[in-house]
Amino acid sequence: MFKNILKGLEAYSGTFALISKLKLWKYFAIPIVISIVTALTIGVTAYGLSDNIGRFISSIWPWDFGKETFTSISTFIGAIVIIAIGLILYKHIIMALSAPFMSPVSEKIETHLTGIEKHQHRNTTFGQQLWRGIRINLRNLGKELLITIPILMLKFIPVINIFSTVLLFLVQAYYAGFGNMDYTLERHFKYGESVQFVRKYRGIAIGNGIVFILLLLVPVVGIILVLPLSVTAASLKTVTLLKEEGRLNNSEIKAL
Repeated sequence: MFKNILKGLEAYSGTFALISKLKLWKYFAIPIVISIVTALTIGVTAYGLSDNIGRFISSIWPWDFGKETFTSISTFIGAIVIIAIGLILYKHIIMALSAPFMSPVSEKIETHLTGIEKHQHRNTTFGQQLWRGIRINLRNLGKELLITIPILMLKFIPVINIFSTVLLFLVQAYYAGFGNMDYTLERHFKYGESVQFVRKYRGIAIGNGIVFILLLLVPVVGIILVLPLSVTAASLKTVTLLKEEGRLNNSEIKAL
């Protein structure tokens, strides 16, 4: 899987140039607005809730001694919880709402790589693409929360909490990459088939999602560039994987 993670990371190479070459920036205008509005909304909400969660956690400590220390730790953990859940909600909201705008981007990249103008794939409407995006991301949101909450509980255990941070990051990355890959898979697979495909190539999804999450740590610029770069990288890699599995009508992948 480590090898596939590297492949997912390498797919980001040349994404800026490809976006400009294929004139894809215009397709990202509305998704970028969605990204900014969602980030601001979640950011303001998170700022107001972090102290409340910290106080709630600290109320568990019934003794006077060590109360101040436990409160400080609880506030920090509360901030981590808010950031983790905020990132989860952010990425699923923007990926779900951006689905109809990202499908054309993915299709143009597929056309560029294969040279085929008219693909023999599933034809879907704007509404169907939006519903597919919402369905996939609601499914992923539920699963990610089920995995994330127990991991957050490990934050209270010394030493183990270090490893839990890494695990939490990888889980976030996997589901981010999952959503980005589905913009291409939507044209070729039904819902269940896409889930199986991403599971098979989970390393690719994690590699794509690692950069996705790291970009979000870059103030302002990150939320603007996160979708253009991650979707382009995911489309490049996913089209290549589909070709390797013989699902692109024996078309040839062009060299970039």
